[in-house]
Amino acid sequence: MLPFRVNYAAAIVFVSLACAPASSSSRGAESTSAANNTVAATVPKTDTTKSKDPDVVRADLARIAGNPAAKLWVVVVSDFQCPYCKQWHDDAYETFRRDYVETGKVRFAYINYPLNSHQNAWPAAQTAMCAAAQDKFWPMHEALFATQQQWEILSPPTPFLDSLARSLNLDMKRFTDCVSSGKMRGLIQADHDRALAAGATSTPTFIIGGKLVVGAIPLAEMRAAVDSALAQAGKSTP
Repeated sequence: MLPFRVNYAAAIVFVSLACAPASSSSRGAESTSAANNTVAATVPKTDTTKSKDPDVVRADLARIAGNPAAKLWVVVVSDFQCPYCKQWHDDAYETFRRDYVETGKVRFAYINYPLNSHQNAWPAAQTAMCAAAQDKFWPMHEALFATQQQWEILSPPTPFLDSLARSLNLDMKRFTDCVSSGKMRGLIQADHDRALAAGATSTPTFIIGGKLVVGAIPLAEMRAAVDSALAQAGKSTP
């Protein structure tokens, strides 16, 4: 079960920018082919991520960063092969992490949303979550975005993705068994389905307090949205 599910559902109130194909978005976002701009009032109650597999449970938790006592959740709905997700990562992520996550102001979570238009999005997501099973989600998150232009064109991408796992000193038998078993597919699909039900149809999409914000938003805009949500969160018990 996604540990932030209740907060995630409660946070979604309205869309601040309609989801749009990349060609029509001034700040970059990639859409699914089945767009739905309606924001769901709640996330579906059916939980397809329930699992007794300790790797799946650990992976679910490992893609969450920040102080559990933080009053504000920021969730990024992302695809490792999306160029706009990489753009936001390269331009804003490190400063956001340093100023808001490391300081305990925000709890940050990564939600997988692999787009069908990206041939290697699913393998990359599985790579990240199998690394997460060994508590290496965030290092793999960094490695995947740093090398996106290398693995996105490969068919198959497996040898290159395996090399990333080796570079992080993962237990390779455990990692390759995880990938080949497909045990993370249910967790990734549940991420996708909940994000879609919540109104996210493009990557990246950010859930910041009570807003869905779409696209590779500039750091200044990210700061403004997060600071505003923090001010609102400070007025009530989370």
